[in-house]
Amino acid sequence: MNGAVIEFRDVLKVFAKKDGGEQRVLDRVNFSIPAGKTTVIAGGSGQGKSVTLKLILGLMRADGGQVLVGGEDVNTLGKKGLDAMRTRFGVLFQGSALFDSLTLYENVALPLRERTRKKEAEIRAIVEKTLTDLDLAGHENKFPAQLSGGMRRRVGLARALQLNPEILLFDEPTTGLDPVMTQEIYQLFARTQSQAGFTSVIVSHDIPRVFSLADQIIVLERGAMDVFASPDEIQRSQKAHIKNFVRTTMGSLYQSHLVE
Repeated sequence: MNGAVIEFRDVLKVFAKKDGGEQRVLDRVNFSIPAGKTTVIAGGSGQGKSVTLKLILGLMRADGGQVLVGGEDVNTLGKKGLDAMRTRFGVLFQGSALFDSLTLYENVALPLRERTRKKEAEIRAIVEKTLTDLDLAGHENKFPAQLSGGMRRRVGLARALQLNPEILLFDEPTTGLDPVMTQEIYQLFARTQSQAGFTSVIVSHDIPRVFSLADQIIVLERGAMDVFASPDEIQRSQKAHIKNFVRTTMGSLYQSHLVE
């Protein structure tokens, strides 16, 4: 599949402030997410990264503009339309959002049991293959509390993949992990995306390490949204808010290879 699977056209999202004013989290932003590629959405806390994911999924409505998924405006869809649109997505939530009372196997099998009419034998075959692919075989009967942080991320990814999503959304997927485990998880994401061919959208504050995954980088800052093809391109930007982003998140050491 070629072209853009998600597009934001002049999207506005406003929140009321306690003092009676308003905060424009997204101020008429425009961008597109190419099919089969990995887009990283970066920015400081409160800049609208998770809001962007909620707008894509229709969990929140834009106050202006269009949020297009496969050419359909999410803002105009009713419940039935939203449910159908969401079947195109898999989501890996921050902290993985596993059910504590369910085993690893049951957590991963849940989407197949809830959203399909597959028989239990077929579900077991699908789940066991996924667990093997993600190095989780042999841990089926463990509960989330018995798993390491990295393993919980693997389980979350396994669950998100069960319905063969066209698009996978990652919301701060490495929060709380140490640098070594973070790198392992990034490598897993890249390998899985390459094999399955889905479109990845990763929201993260883990700058600049997460940039190693990106085919495209979107930086959110004070309502503005800027699109870049590489970290080097970000560092060469002359925009004041991007220079501030680089200074506070990437630092002078990361920039040193650009100095002639």
